[in-house]
Amino acid sequence: MLDADFFRRWMTATAVSVEHEAERLTALDSPIGDADHGSNLQRGFRAVATVLEKDEPGTPGAVLTLAGRQLISTVGGASGPLYGTLLRRTGKALGDAAEVDEQEFAQALRTGVDAVMQLGGAAPGDKTMIDALLPAVDALGQSFAAARSAAEEGAQATTPLQARKGRASYLGERSIGHQDPGATSSALLIAALAETAGE
Repeated sequence: MLDADFFRRWMTATAVSVEHEAERLTALDSPIGDADHGSNLQRGFRAVATVLEKDEPGTPGAVLTLAGRQLISTVGGASGPLYGTLLRRTGKALGDAAEVDEQEFAQALRTGVDAVMQLGGAAPGDKTMIDALLPAVDALGQSFAAARSAAEEGAQATTPLQARKGRASYLGERSIGHQDPGATSSALLIAALAETAGE
């Protein structure tokens, strides 16, 4: 069973990973975006780690809802609302339970991913974070490790695609040949999840 502490550790592990990878995320964002994806997420997840240390929410749902709210209020650009929506909607779907099993979490995360697709209007193959998140949610039923691999493969598979959503879509064919930064940071989020679960 997964408790509030597990979800706090997941968010902290994500913050550490984003710190390490911020420069790479920004480098990926430079040719096809605003060159601020890494720094934006770094600021957001630092704020998440700080608020979770201070407030210590008591349920899995409360941890993710608070983390999502924090991202929306501190991250500029599109990534704040998108990541914030992902975590908030996942948290709301988990409700007030003190512990959740892996299946309940997988269903809640799917609700969060659906909300992101609705908000951003993105579908699989559009070269966005959805290309990493959707395969991860599908694989989560097997294991956290399978979700991690699926997210990583999904992020890498965005390289040959032409962007159809977000800033990169303005570049048309010039977006081809670049790995999507949002899909890459989504894969980091899922990798941190697998790491937290010890897989």
